[in-house]
Amino acid sequence: MIGLSHYLILSAILFSLAVAGIFLNRKNVIILLMCIELMLLAVNFNFVAYSRFLNDIDGQVFVFFILTVAAAEAAIGLAILVVLFRNRRSIDVDELDMMKG
Repeated sequence: MIGLSHYLILSAILFSLAVAGIFLNRKNVIILLMCIELMLLAVNFNFVAYSRFLNDIDGQVFVFFILTVAAAEAAIGLAILVVLFRNRRSIDVDELDMMKG
């Protein structure tokens, strides 16, 4: 039988991988966005696990709203990256610190 602790350990592993991905990769913006999405997925996993084990639907409702915001964030972030790539021909994070104003 899979218990709550198994789900929480898996969520902690996902979150740790995302944090490690952010700290280890500071060059590619797309990978940074993917790591942020992985963090949100780990938090959603916790919400669903607690919701299931407490027999309460509130956690699943929170997951629905978080996924909606994450989808909008991903769409806007990728649109900004496309515009930056067209202007700079690169998505390197080190080159994005000099913005025209």
